[in-house]
Amino acid sequence: MGQPVVHFEITGPDGKALQAFYSKLFGWKIDANNPMQYGLVAPEEKSIGGGISGVEPGGSPRVTIYMAVDKIDPALAEAEKLGAKTVLPRTVLPGMVTMALFADPAGNIIGLVENEMPPA
Repeated sequence: MGQPVVHFEITGPDGKALQAFYSKLFGWKIDANNPMQYGLVAPEEKSIGGGISGVEPGGSPRVTIYMAVDKIDPALAEAEKLGAKTVLPRTVLPGMVTMALFADPAGNIIGLVENEMPPA
């Protein structure tokens, strides 16, 4: 089996409006009770969790999927060898996740998440 999709993000100019839209459309339970107002979408049976938020001023709306990998650096190196460009190098968010972003040859942004949770 290949690497699984473990998370998704949907971003746009008005994160709160997007959270309300997807909550009403799909019945998603979204918790944005955090300093960044990042709307965490709770995973349910046969689904993955995700996040819905606003973008920085001047940023573009996008949908990003995140793939689980054992180690980010070798995965990024392989992606670059195949024509991708690193957008965000390996970044540790203490107690949350270790992640990176790359643009595939068509320009799609794809996230990588290390399987192991970083210490808080």
